[in-house]
Amino acid sequence: MIKNLSGDFETVEYDSKRCIMLYDNIQNEPYPVHWHDAVEMIMPLKNKYRITVGETQFDLRENDVIIVPPCELHSMPAIPGRRLIFQCDNSVLSQVSALEPIMRAFVTPLLITPEYDKELHILAKKTMLDILSMYDSHSELADVKIYTELISLFMSIREFQIEKSKSTMDVDDFKIDEYSEKFSVVLKYIDNNYMYDISLDQLADVAGYSKYHFSRIFKQYNSMSYLQYINARRTKAAEHLLMDPEMPITEVAMRSGFKSLTTFNRIFKEIKHCTPTDFKKLYAVH
Repeated sequence: MIKNLSGDFETVEYDSKRCIMLYDNIQNEPYPVHWHDAVEMIMPLKNKYRITVGETQFDLRENDVIIVPPCELHSMPAIPGRRLIFQCDNSVLSQVSALEPIMRAFVTPLLITPEYDKELHILAKKTMLDILSMYDSHSELADVKIYTELISLFMSIREFQIEKSKSTMDVDDFKIDEYSEKFSVVLKYIDNNYMYDISLDQLADVAGYSKYHFSRIFKQYNSMSYLQYINARRTKAAEHLLMDPEMPITEVAMRSGFKSLTTFNRIFKEIKHCTPTDFKKLYAVH
């Protein structure tokens, strides 16, 4: 069972002086709809497993690995078997600017199977088993080693995604490096200006492309349109503002860059699968 659940919000209870948690789980019980601030990774060791994130159901076979980003509503039914459930403090990863490029790989849940990529599947399985062996270590470096393994896995995933983009876009390494450099500047521009109006012309100018070329290449390289990225960034900002019990929903919308409450409600629900008001209530209960 979930130890600390207030409403739908789970407080991940890390051990003293640690920022990771691992459950070697054999309980045949359901986990109700909940969310938390941690990055979560699940790998079944015996029998299949199922997790529903938002409105999407993922069926995991033995040794498949799913990575669930923070603040995603998810649930698991009662299924007999054994699975590893790993959680880690997202702030350790998200607040390091050097890790921003690899953390972009986890805007949505990622299920790693042999069909997704055989080598990544082997690496993800090895990472989970390594975490299992290191978790109970009494070494003061255990958590550091675990985060190092995570970052290595996440970097491999991002490299795979970039290579896939290169294949899909039919370009060489030089052109991919150019896109990587250009879009890194564009994403930083969005991060610094999401609270204002951002036009296609502005972003294309930052990248140094025509707006038609920019729009097409951005979507191919980032697997989402520039508007989807802007909305995701504004929604992320809104999540933090909604945690302030004194801040009205309308002010949250305006400060996050949404120009109307209707638009804010619609986009927030599309991304987070609950309304801003529901999200605020869930956190208030916590």
